Amino acid sequence: MILHLYFARKFFWTFALIAFVFVVILAFVDVADEVQDWPELPFSSILGIVALKIPSANYEILPLVMILATVALFLRLARSSELVVVRATGRSALRALVAPVTVAALIGVITITVFNPIVAATSKRYADLVAGYRGGGSNVLAIASEGLWLRQGNETGQTVIHAIRASSDVSILFNTTFLSFDRNGMPLQRIIAETAELTQGQWMLKKVKLWELSATDNPEAAAQELAELTVPSALTQDQIIDSFGKPEFISLWDLPAFIGQLEEAGFSARRYAVWYQMELSRPLFLVALVLISAAFTMRHTRLSNTGISVLIAVMLGFGLYYIRNFAQILGENGQIPILLAGWAPPVASVLLGIGILLIMEDG
Repeated sequence: MILHLYFARKFFWTFALIAFVFVVILAFVDVADEVQDWPELPFSSILGIVALKIPSANYEILPLVMILATVALFLRLARSSELVVVRATGRSALRALVAPVTVAALIGVITITVFNPIVAATSKRYADLVAGYRGGGSNVLAIASEGLWLRQGNETGQTVIHAIRASSDVSILFNTTFLSFDRNGMPLQRIIAETAELTQGQWMLKKVKLWELSATDNPEAAAQELAELTVPSALTQDQIIDSFGKPEFISLWDLPAFIGQLEEAGFSARRYAVWYQMELSRPLFLVALVLISAAFTMRHTRLSNTGISVLIAVMLGFGLYYIRNFAQILGENGQIPILLAGWAPPVASVLLGIGILLIMEDG
């Protein structure tokens, strides 16, 4: 137990030191980038933007930090001959890895339960702040229990659109209501339609009833029922989809409710479901990186090709990271099941790490 605590403490402080170094480096790089992007902003505002960006940047490079921490730990243990002593006591390599693997798993759990909500909040705030500085507007879409709401505008006024549900690709809205307002906020028109299909530059409405709210004191008397009607729109399908927000902007704790809300509104939540499973499997993936990195560095430094072994460990870790991202893309596109996209790469990585360890240690 004392030996496990010793290895756990050394691994944790190695990880913390490397993570701190990356925080400092990324902070300086981000400050330089933001100063170039926003030369007109005061330096205090630049620091605020960088502070919001740092959590997300370090969250993304967490696998790299875990690889480097493992490599650094076992190289230090090898140089001090502590690994030789451990093996001389009859302990196997897998038993020596219990402490680092446990620490990596705990770091992964804390990351997704505590750090993930912080990253989601700061990333969303950063995106909104940058959009405000660039003159961009807020999101055009909102999801509620009664359906979904869209907003579109032009030089003459605004139109608020409500729909009970929508197709999975957001191209068709069902049971829709269009409310048009002038620039002073006075209502101009009210339109209800059975369906509204978004085409190039317009909404194509079918089975329509139209009320002119500003032209008469009795809009119902002058209401028109039409088979079809077109309403100009500057919205695009991509704009509407982007208005949902990236999965990274939503806390892991809020994702299940958000996914359910999207599905109730008739939207496809596959992108968010894949991200949710990817985040849940993150601790297992970090454990796999520790196993693989240790497999190539748990050797005495007097042996040859130590540098090559370290390079192989780092490159293999990077390769698994990109395979995991590729599985995420396949899952979002519907090429593979959601659970397979989220859990297959970490599980396969763990098995690969154990296999390499057994081959390297036991032949």
